[in-house]
Amino acid sequence: MSHPVGRVGADLRLIRAAVFTAVCVLLSAGGHVLASCAKVPLWTLAAGFVAVFAVAVPLAGRERSLPSIAAGLAAGQLALHTLFGIGQQAAGVSARQTATEGRLITFASKLVCNQPHLMSASDARRVITDAGLDPAVHPLQQSGAAVTGAGSGTHSAMPSGSLLDALPLSLPMLLGHLLAALAAGWLLRRGEVALWRVVALSERSAREVAETSLVRALRTAFALVGTLRETASGKPPAAGPRPSGDEERPATEPVLQHFVIRRGPPAFALAA
Repeated sequence: MSHPVGRVGADLRLIRAAVFTAVCVLLSAGGHVLASCAKVPLWTLAAGFVAVFAVAVPLAGRERSLPSIAAGLAAGQLALHTLFGIGQQAAGVSARQTATEGRLITFASKLVCNQPHLMSASDARRVITDAGLDPAVHPLQQSGAAVTGAGSGTHSAMPSGSLLDALPLSLPMLLGHLLAALAAGWLLRRGEVALWRVVALSERSAREVAETSLVRALRTAFALVGTLRETASGKPPAAGPRPSGDEERPATEPVLQHFVIRRGPPAFALAA
């Protein structure tokens, strides 16, 4: 059910955009973590919040239907899936690079009988190169099968491939995103209907109060104009009804101060 309400102000627009952004980003991040079994980098969450909020603010000025809300959630989740996948790939590459540098430092420290924490990755490469060895091969050969197995396990636990591997979606993940967008869109639509009903009632009440205040102001102005016109024409202003306390009370004393009562025989008796 739609309510005939115009575009809302900036405060309500920002609140609606913030709610939509929180639902879209958190739902997409939770689903991505469950599907990939890996955490999402914090910088991707921040970037996702900013991007979705920037898109939602211009669209939050009026009431939206269920298809538009669900479509917005689905598009946002697909874009966030790509962003989270790129973030996980970048984190995996950084972790593998850190592990490789650690093996280089360990191997170089054994060559010079030094403590590993006193040597940097660049120093380790220089030491191995000065010894006539290849930094990309000999540390892996000297680390042994156990270290190699551990490194392989770590490699398999992290996302593999290039950054472009994060772009495609598998069918189960795509269906999960669409179903989540539909369910969350239905809930947001219920809240949308309730919110706009409250806005419509508030607008109607404010209009009634404004109309009542205007009528009272016009009555007062007309009464003042009438009084001024009567004063300018020299006519006394029309007296209003006298209060009940000022009504004339019946006199308790006689009007005459001196009177005499004379009573004689009837007139027909004197004539006889």
